[in-house]
This record gives sequence, structure tokens and C-alpha cells, in this order.
Amino acid sequence: MEVCYQLPVLPLDRPVPKHVLSRRGAISFSSSSSLFGVPDPRQLSQRRGAISYDSSDQTALYIRMLGDVRVRSRVGFQPEEKGSHLYLCIDFRTLHSCSDSASSLIPGPGFSSAGPVSGRRLRRLLSFQRYLHSSRLLLGTPHLNPLHILDEDYTGQAKCMLERVATWNFDIFLYDRLTNGNSLVTLTFHLLNQYGLLELFQLDMVKLWRFLVMVQEDYHSLNPYHNAVHAADVTQAMYCYLREPKLAKSLTSCDILLGLLAAATHDLDHPGVNQPFLIKTNHYLAKLYRNSSVLENHHWRSAVGLLRETGLFSHLPAEDGLKMERQLGSLILATDISRQNEYLGKFRTHLDQDDLCLSNASHRHFILQMALKCADICNPCRPWELSKQWSEKVTEEFFHQGDIEKKHKLEVSPLCDSQSNSMGNIQIGFMTYVVEPLFAEWGRFSDTRLSQTMLGHLGLNKASWGGLVQQEGSSSPEEQEPSSPASITMPTPAVTQSEPESASAAEPTAVTTTTPTGETNYKEIPQGSKES
Repeated sequence: MEVCYQLPVLPLDRPVPKHVLSRRGAISFSSSSSLFGVPDPRQLSQRRGAISYDSSDQTALYIRMLGDVRVRSRVGFQPEEKGSHLYLCIDFRTLHSCSDSASSLIPGPGFSSAGPVSGRRLRRLLSFQRYLHSSRLLLGTPHLNPLHILDEDYTGQAKCMLERVATWNFDIFLYDRLTNGNSLVTLTFHLLNQYGLLELFQLDMVKLWRFLVMVQEDYHSLNPYHNAVHAADVTQAMYCYLREPKLAKSLTSCDILLGLLAAATHDLDHPGVNQPFLIKTNHYLAKLYRNSSVLENHHWRSAVGLLRETGLFSHLPAEDGLKMERQLGSLILATDISRQNEYLGKFRTHLDQDDLCLSNASHRHFILQMALKCADICNPCRPWELSKQWSEKVTEEFFHQGDIEKKHKLEVSPLCDSQSNSMGNIQIGFMTYVVEPLFAEWGRFSDTRLSQTMLGHLGLNKASWGGLVQQEGSSSPEEQEPSSPASITMPTPAVTQSEPESASAAEPTAVTTTTPTGETNYKEIPQGSKES
């Protein structure tokens, strides 16, 4: 299904109304007022974030906004085989709409939606003025304001926040509001620009901007937890780790570029359900990746697809581009929580033997993997006010999956049953068996003020959840104990498949691990505690 919007045509000498700028789709700026006859929108480029002109009238310039002129089909993940399991037809993009709606099951590729996609926020990302400012960078014109990518109304407040982007109490929720829901795009762009990576790698400004826009749009905004705000939060945490003394003096520019891009894309196109759900519903992604790191492989392949579609690395030698794609995949696959024990054991062994040499490319890559793993599940180490919000969001997502499983008579995944699990017990179990062991080893590696701050918040947050659980237990005697290792042990994947071949990354193998939801993708579960 494709829907093309009727696009307004406005002369440059007229002010563009705000309600026009906020539309999804494209806006036509014309140098002549005679172009009030709207051209066929299908003549526009089908690419998102593109800049194009009507071939029949080259005086008209079209600038594609944040949205997609094409409205995607509601089918979401469609089965490739007609004889596939019934639950392959579940539209993951509509799971968080009205749960009682019969449209949550899509009968097949021939299905036609009864109405337009609802709940899609309309927002403006790149105005004509913003693009002009970006063009000056391409021409090498120096700029004083590094926040040329933000709307003027928000520049001041967002700039003040970005000046503190390296602080651990950075409020990503507030920043997302100040950037009108564009936290992932603006934050990632700012960090890449701050490191000078655009100039160093000669990245095309428009291609990079378009890539980040597409990445942000491919996160499902209806997911309570696995959405673009979570990706922005992980990217900010990754930036904090990259600034740690041991890493800052050892990492190369390529390492930093890969680390930030991996953080921004590590959960790309996450459906809001975990790996066991995909496996037991016989989903085609589970078949494609042989039930091993299903979601992580999908995130990586999706990121590579956007890199190639936008041509962000097309100017690099082909061999270098492929190597970067493999290393990006190695970083993203490391976030698979079902292989937590494997990575943690290797990390602990290196620390015990004191043989980590960051001048070695493979050792640097391994540390990047561990840094991304820490960033991915760092929510319990944030101040209580932030951590508690993440806890609520991830629990909502898990319980929603449980409701879907009950509705379709499926076995409810561990920690997804709202009747037998509480938020506090889930968080305490996750902190005890997953977060604490990982961050204790990270603290051994990087014994800095930041590491001590994270461990301090973790202890306070765990105590706070313990107090809340006690209060709930006094009112409900049947309150269960916090999740034990047995209840959160991950199943060992059958095959380690599609691990990217990276010269700088040792390839991990599948291992059981402790996690709060028996699934390979339940890697981040935020928590909270009082701020110290």
C-alpha cells in the first residue's frame, strides 16, 4: 500500500506557514508563483529524506521532511511462505494499538487496511533554513553554532543540555521533548560532529542526516521501551564510556565512529516482543537466523540496509566499507543477553590475567563490545528519577507481550505475566543476576568516578525497589520472591549464526545467561533508586 500526499507549492518570496512545515511528506519551494498547479506527487523521489526536483519543471526544488511520502503497509513483518504459522501474521507495528481490535491479526499479503495508520506523530525535522545551514558545512564554511540542525525555538534549551551531554544524569526524556521527538537524530549528529568524524571520514552531510532520520523512523514509536529514545539513551551512555581515560587515549577514530553508530542502531526495527515469542510463533525471522540472536541479527542487517540505501560509506573503498559493516554487526550481536555469561567470562579472564592491550585492534574491539553491553543495560545505574521511568516502560512492554500471548492461547513468557510478576521483583532479579556482575567487572577495568557513580546508583536503586516490594508484600502476603537465577536463565541458542567476521572482534558462542525475561533480546531493563 502506498499513499502519496497532495503537496503544497509555495513561492520562495512568501512565508511558509507553520502548519505546512509540520506536514509529513515533501514541501515544494518554487522560484516562480506560476507553479500553483501541484505536480503528481509520484514524480517525486521515492527515497526518504531526499532532495529532488520535478523533471518536468526544474525550477521547483523539493525537500523531503522527516516522514515518508510512502506510508508503509500495516502488515509489518509479513510471512514469506503461504503455509507459515498463523502467528507470523501478527502485525507488530499495531500491537500497541487497541489490543481488542481484530486488526491485530493480518490475514495475509492481500490484506488491505480499513483505514489510515493511526497514532503517527506529525513533526518537522529539517526545514529549508536548516538545510541551507547544513550546506554551508559542505562548502567548508565555518559555523559558530554547532546546533544548526535544531529548530530555532528549541536551540537554546537543547544547546544547554548538549553542553552537559557527558554527564551521567543527562535527562534523555527532557531532551527528547526539547527536540520535538528527534533526540536520536540530533544527539547522534552532534556527537559525530563533536568528534570531527564528518570531516575526517568525509561523510556527506545530507547522506548522514538522511541515514539518521531513517534510523529514527525505523524504531517503533509505539514500543514503550524499545524505541528511538532508548537508542538515544544508549548512545549518550556509550559516549560517556568512550570518554573514560583508558578508552579516550586508545580508541581510533574508526572505533569511535563504529561505537556511536552501533549504539544508535543496536535495536533497530525492534518489534516490541522477545526472541522466544518469535520462535514459538514460528516467525520467519527465527527461521532465517536459526533461532540464534534473531533480533540482534535483524537489527544489524537493518542497519546495513540503511547504510547501503543512503550510501553513507559509498565513497570509501569497497573493502573498507564491508569491514566496517562486519565490525558494526559484531558490536550489535554482542548485545544478545543470552550470551552474557560468555562475554562476561572472557572479560573477567582478561582482567584476572591483566593481558588487555588496547594497542591491539582485537582487544579494543572487545572493549567496545563490553562498553555497548554496559550502555544497553545501564538504566539501573542511572539516578532513580530516570531509572524508574525506564523500569515502568520496559515492564509495560513485557506485560503487553504477555497479554498478546494470553489472547492467542500461547504459553506466557517468563516475567511477561502481569498476574504473577511485579515490577519491583523483576527489577531486583535483573539487577542481582545481570547488571551487578557486569558493572562490577567494568569497574575493575575502568576504576573511575563514573564507574563508582554507576555502582552507587545501582545499590540505591536496588534498595529502593526492595523497599517498594516490602510495602507491596505487607499489603499482599502472596507476593513472590525476586526472580531467581533459575527463573531468568536464558536458553542456549541452537546455532551461532550470522556472526560477522571481524578482524578486530573475537566471535562469541552461545551460552546460557541470567536475564529477567527468558529471551535473547530482553537485554535492557531499567530500574531506579534515589539519586545520591
